[in-house]
Formats: sequence, structure tokens, C-alpha cells
Amino acid sequence: MGNTYGDWLKAQREAAGLTQQQLADMTIVTRSYIAHIEGGRRIPSKQDARRLDTALNTGNVLSSFLPEQDAAVADYFEAARLLEQQAVMIREFALSFVPGILQTKRYARAVLSTAFPPVGDEERDRRLVTRLERAKILDDPVTPVVWALLDEAVLRRRIGGPDVMAEQIHHLVRFAEVGRIQVYVLPFALGVHPLLSNMLTLMWFEDQPPMAYGEGLHMGKIHDAPSVVQELQHRYDFALGNALPLKESLALLKATARDYERHD
Repeated sequence: MGNTYGDWLKAQREAAGLTQQQLADMTIVTRSYIAHIEGGRRIPSKQDARRLDTALNTGNVLSSFLPEQDAAVADYFEAARLLEQQAVMIREFALSFVPGILQTKRYARAVLSTAFPPVGDEERDRRLVTRLERAKILDDPVTPVVWALLDEAVLRRRIGGPDVMAEQIHHLVRFAEVGRIQVYVLPFALGVHPLLSNMLTLMWFEDQPPMAYGEGLHMGKIHDAPSVVQELQHRYDFALGNALPLKESLALLKATARDYERHD
């Protein structure tokens, strides 16, 4: 998401002699919401943009020139990545790959090597650095609280070869065994479940409403409408209720890692 919109909002706010908090109070939102818009991490709703126009006497400029909601996946992902850094709780659902913040270096490199159209080594390595930087949010021993709900396909799909898979699964097990994350597996035997068509990240924050990020092929979207976020939370909870409990999930992870080690 380019940040021309956020820069322009900031310039108008400062020209009006308003702090972020004063503008937030006038438009019935939080200060951090204004900060996220100015920083290019959020796109305001049409209703919020109209209130910003009213508060800043900018006619209908902010509501008429909202950034496109169907921006490229990379743009949405960048916004979601920034939100991820601020979250106090993250619940991931993964259908095909281990969630980015939990990937090992070798696994991440193998995933990024599948880019289509193909990218050069330099671009792949740049993306790898970004991917590994995301994982640093787990360096804090407490925040964010992270749950990973994995379709069994994530464990069975051989990314990068047996040794890479074994290392990746052991990485998940270690995080889970020290209590840093919780991992749950939705087994193949379950059949259909309410998250079967999506990759989903749910995020909660200290100072703003929860959000969701969903991604598919050439499609990424941040959801912040309360009704949509709540529905996605319900879907996640329903699927979680059908997952293997933590102890059984870890047992399956360990058994799968052993299988990969035997075939290495």
C-alpha cells in the first residue's frame, strides 16, 4: 500500500494544528488508528474517511481518493506484516505451508523458491530476510500469544525435502514444548472443515479492535469490519474444536518428523 494517502492526511492534520489524539477524538476513533492510516498500515472505511474530511474541512477528498481495496497481495501483506508486529495475540490457520512467523530458514527458502513467476536469487534472499525478521516477534517470551492451527496437509506436503521438513517440525515442537506457542492439527480424517478454503490470521491488539488477514492466489485482504472479523473468529473456533488436542497434536508432529528422518 503506497503511503501517499497517509502522508497527505498527516499534512492536512498538521496544517489544521491538530494532534493525532485530537483528530481521533473528533472522528470517534483511536489515536493509534490515525497513526496506522498515516503510516500506511491501514485504509480507513468510507464512513471514517467522510468523518476525517468533515474534521479537516477537506471537502470529500479523503473519502473520494481512498486507496484501492483490491491492491496487490504484496501491498496487503506488507500492511498485515506491520500489524503483526503490534499484535498481543495471533491465531494462525495454515492450509498449505507453515505460517511465516514459524518457518525455519531452510523451509522458508524452499517456500520462496516456488514463487511464480520465478524471481532471481537476490530477490528471493531479500524476501527470506523479511520472512526471518517476522519470526523475531517470538523472541519475546510472552507477547504475542500465538496459536497455530495446521491442516494436516501442512505436515505431509514435502517442502524442501525430508530433512528440511523434519527440522521444521522439530522447530514447531520445541516452541510448543516450552509453552511459547500452541499448535493444533486438523487431521485428514476430519474431512471438510470451515477453514478449508482459506489461509487466515486473526490478530488482537491492546489499543484497537481485532483484525483478520486472509490470503489466496493473487488475493490478500485485511478485514476490520467487526461483523466480518467476528464471523472469521467463529469459523476458527469451530475448526479448532474439531482439531486434535495439544498433546495429540504434538504426538502427531513428532511421529511425522520421525517418518521424515527415516526417509532422509
